[in-house]
Amino acid sequence: MFGLEVPLIILVLAVVFVSQAARIVPQQNAWVIERLGKYDRTLHAGLNFLVPFVDRVAYKHNLKEIPMDVPSQVCITKDNTQLTVDGIIYFQVTDAMKASYGSSDYVMAVTQLAQTTLRSIVGKMELDKTFEERDIINASIVNALDEAALNWGVKVLRYEIKDVTPPQEIIRAMQAEITAVREKRALIAASEGRKQEQINIANGERESSIARSEGDRIAEINRAEGEACAIRTIAEANAEAIRKVAAASNEPGGMNAMNLKVAERYVDAFEKLAQEGNTLILPANMADMGGMVAAAMKVMEHQKRV
Repeated sequence: MFGLEVPLIILVLAVVFVSQAARIVPQQNAWVIERLGKYDRTLHAGLNFLVPFVDRVAYKHNLKEIPMDVPSQVCITKDNTQLTVDGIIYFQVTDAMKASYGSSDYVMAVTQLAQTTLRSIVGKMELDKTFEERDIINASIVNALDEAALNWGVKVLRYEIKDVTPPQEIIRAMQAEITAVREKRALIAASEGRKQEQINIANGERESSIARSEGDRIAEINRAEGEACAIRTIAEANAEAIRKVAAASNEPGGMNAMNLKVAERYVDAFEKLAQEGNTLILPANMADMGGMVAAAMKVMEHQKRV
């Protein structure tokens, strides 16, 4: 009976020893081991062995990137305006030993340092800059936290401002300013439109006037060319008629026909004078019609010889 109890006790002790000695660390985790109350080593992912009743797991750390909300706080800008600012910080444990012994609570330390750094940076800026330069604020906080967190075994990856809330009076003033700016832009746009309209009208009238003057000039040129062409045509026709009359006068009976034609023109001229006016001018020697015709023919013969 006693002989069976001894192996059973040994088996139980072996199971306890193995359970205390073998430890499996999950991925992205780090365990800090203390031996007799003093830091000994850091266990990483996988199967690890401890000395039972001598070694113990003192701290367990998650090595994943951790997002953490930074509580909202009131910051005062350079121009004495109160802002309520909150954000979110992303950090990661990079040294499990420092994270265990460098600070009693590195999470609270990172949070508090982020708040104080944010107040300091916002206090150096005016209100408008806090809205325009969020990236600068975020980068400044990350640089300040990363430098201090080295002793805590923590790496600050980034910081983001989630919301910046000014007082209601400032919000109303900003809305009024935005409305005024937009109204100003609308008035400027309307005046620019009217200005462009006047310019377009003036340019249109100028181009229309130029087109009309150009058209008038071309019309005058065309009329002048037409009149010149008509004059040339009439002159050529008259010259041709005179040449034909001259040629006909040299034909047999041509002079007699010419005398008859001159006499007819003479009579027609006096007939028109009698029809158009109340006063009739007659030559002194009305009876000597043939003499007048003969005088006219002498003039024509003289012109032919010339």
